[in-house]
Amino acid sequence: MSDFKYEDVIVDIKENVMYLTLNRPDSLNAFSPEMILGLKESLTEANTNDRVKAIVIKGSGRSFSAGGDVKTMGKKDPIHTYDHIGKLNELIIQMNNLEKPIIAAVHGYAAGAGFNLALASDLIVATEGSNIILSFSKVGLISDGGGLYFLPRIVGPYLAKELFFNAEPISVEKAHSLGIVNQIYTVDQFDDEVEKFASKIASGPSYAYGFIKKLTNLSLTSSLSEILEQERITQATMVTTEDHAEGVQAFKEKRNPQFGKNESKESRR
Repeated sequence: MSDFKYEDVIVDIKENVMYLTLNRPDSLNAFSPEMILGLKESLTEANTNDRVKAIVIKGSGRSFSAGGDVKTMGKKDPIHTYDHIGKLNELIIQMNNLEKPIIAAVHGYAAGAGFNLALASDLIVATEGSNIILSFSKVGLISDGGGLYFLPRIVGPYLAKELFFNAEPISVEKAHSLGIVNQIYTVDQFDDEVEKFASKIASGPSYAYGFIKKLTNLSLTSSLSEILEQERITQATMVTTEDHAEGVQAFKEKRNPQFGKNESKESRR
């Protein structure tokens, strides 16, 4: 790891997983400029670190994240707000473009932009009894941090508008039924289950995962013929990778594949 340090984000690499822990427990991990900068810097590191195959974002203390810091609400002028959300937007775009899986591990509350940070991840896992709170309209605001982009694509525009208008807590169990949350774990087993889930993702064919993420995201704004052509071009590259060769060999030998050499026979760049 590079020697950067941000108190508001704890960075730890365990095996092939980078764990990013939001570290403002006294404010329920409400966003700060340093937290956003720390996440951006960490993801830049993850992008270039071949050891990192997956990223987990989680919260310290009692909750995942309260999103915007309530203590500063009502005190910000338009210029400051515009600048702050601009930096948050850079983080969300970086998460979306990163060619490695990002897992949001939610416990307690994921509120406002904290929930949208989870939505910007590729997978969401959560503890039983945790809650999502879309609280923007209760303080006279709209959703930011990509919520108005991601949520309608999961639940549809009509339900998304209802959830944003009502601003009521959504149980993780309901979120799971709506397709927002991928897995629910008990509180006692949460850390172990998150680690197992992340390790499983990290042991997969990361080069293929990068393209799956990219093309899945593109499919939301592309035509069928465009995605078919992208699949065609990409698959022609995938058959040259070491991971593909290992997967075929493992299938023939009736064993689990050991992925890890993720570059094609020709340069990836």
